[in-house]
This record gives sequence, structure tokens and C-alpha cells, in this order.
Amino acid sequence: MATQAPFPLNPTLTAVALAYRNTEMIADLVLPRVPAHDAFFYTKHNKDESFTVPDTLLGRKSEANEVEFGATRVDDSTQDYGLKDAVPLADLRKAEGTPIDPTAVATENLTRLITLDRERRVANAVFAAGNYATGYKATLSGTDQWSDYTNSDPLDDIMAALDAMVMRANTLVLGQPVWTKLRMHPKVVEAVKGTGAGADAQGMITRQQLIELLEIQNLYVGSAFINGAKKGATASYARTWGKHAALLYQEPTSTTENATTFGFTAESGGGLRVRDWFDPKVGSDGAQIIQVVDTVKEVICANDLGYLFTNAVA
Repeated sequence: MATQAPFPLNPTLTAVALAYRNTEMIADLVLPRVPAHDAFFYTKHNKDESFTVPDTLLGRKSEANEVEFGATRVDDSTQDYGLKDAVPLADLRKAEGTPIDPTAVATENLTRLITLDRERRVANAVFAAGNYATGYKATLSGTDQWSDYTNSDPLDDIMAALDAMVMRANTLVLGQPVWTKLRMHPKVVEAVKGTGAGADAQGMITRQQLIELLEIQNLYVGSAFINGAKKGATASYARTWGKHAALLYQEPTSTTENATTFGFTAESGGGLRVRDWFDPKVGSDGAQIIQVVDTVKEVICANDLGYLFTNAVA
């Protein structure tokens, strides 16, 4: 028999949480959400079986050769990520008759933090060298970094990586500092605009121009900031996606069981949702408690469907 949660979902505030969109956040684009149960499994396929061609010649009365496809089942489960805030009853009374809804404001603020935490988790997963197969990653340094406009050649690096991948990447993920340098790199500008200035080419290109030049489908730039200092300490802001770049093969998938893609996010419980309840023990007159929860698990399921450039710029 199904059981009811002690604090039912608030559909109005859940709609507020779902409607909140920070355009600086790219986590849901890089590791798209896929509906799943709390406990789920995904499949890691044997790449060799897809590229090793058996004898397909079929005689007039012979039987076709039989092949077998093996795969490894990986069991996993989603995790709850949540925060709550107390809205004093006094604040609710003051807001009566005004366009301000303190519970909606609290919901947006909580959602902002939960979304930023997910952004950090996805960035850490996508830019972790351990999540890539051997030969599908490179650490750039010195004159090889794309911020060196004289010696580096980012297009040559990217095209070589695309050619090395057994399934050509269709997505490029960049930290904002990488995009800033890459879009002004003389060799990139010259390749796009054909100015004739060669290594002295100046200007900037757009994201769409780079997409067309590389013949990929998606270009995502992570520009969000995060404060890495502990609460109470002097703020220390840094780009969540750092100075790295990754080429990924993404394939839209409807289930976790058959995902031929670099990675995805399993989502259960409906994703972002909001519960609220009244707590008489908070403050002098009590408070409305707002809790926002996101139930997900970020999964890297095919480490050979990505190519990582660590420290792409200085």
C-alpha cells in the first residue's frame, strides 16, 4: 500500500522551483536528466563487439553466423540533495496585500543554491581526468595552451581529438575563460572569417560560427561563479567550470538501461520539488518551513565517448 509523505508537496512552490532558470547553469545540458527509479541500473557495452565484423557470408543452405553481445550491468541509486529555510510568520503578515511572496522568494533562493551545487558536481565529473579512457585526455601546458596565441593551435588539437574518437563528439563544453581566449585566437578567427591576416588576424567569433566550423551540434560554456570559502570566511570566487574543455558524444536517451552517451543524470521523484509546513517552535510566532529537494545521480557511463583537455588556457 502506498504511503503518504508527512509533508505533502506544495504544487505552487514546486512550480516556482521548476520555473527558476539561471542561464549561466549548463549542468542539465551537459549531463541531461533521464527519468529513473530511486534504484536503477545502466549498461556498459563492450565497444569491441560493435566494431569487430564477423564473417557475414551466407551460403545457399547454410545458417548465418551467430553473434553475442555482452554488456556489464551497473546498479546505482539516486541521492537526495536539499535545503530548507524558515519564513517567520511575522514576515508573511507584513507581505499581505503586497506583490511580494516571501515563500516564493525563499523557494527561488533555495533552488539557486541547489542548482549551483549540481553545477559544481557536474563540472567536477565532466572535467575529472579519471572519467576518461586512456588516450582520450591531454593536459596542456606552456606554449601548448590556447591562451598562447603565437605557438598554440587549438583547431589542430580539437580536430585531432575528434578524429581519434570512435564515435565523433557532437558537443563541446568549455569553461568561460577558455571560451574567452578561444574565440579571439588568431588561428580560429582566420579559419572562420578568412581575413587573409593569418597569424595576425584579430576579432572574435560567435558560438554558432565555431559550431559550424567544427561540425558539431552543441557548444556549452560554463560561466557560473562559486564561492569556495567556508561560511563566515572572506569570499573566494572562482569559475565553477574552471579552465578546461571537453568533447563529448551525447545521444538523447529515454531510459537509463540503454544509454549510448558519455553521461547522463538519473532523476527520480520528479526532480526538483518543494514541501512546506508550519513550525510553531521557530521565532516568536512560528514560521513556515520551505524545503527544496532534488533527487538525482550524475553518471559517466561511457568514458571513451569523451575527450578532455585539462588546463586548456593559462
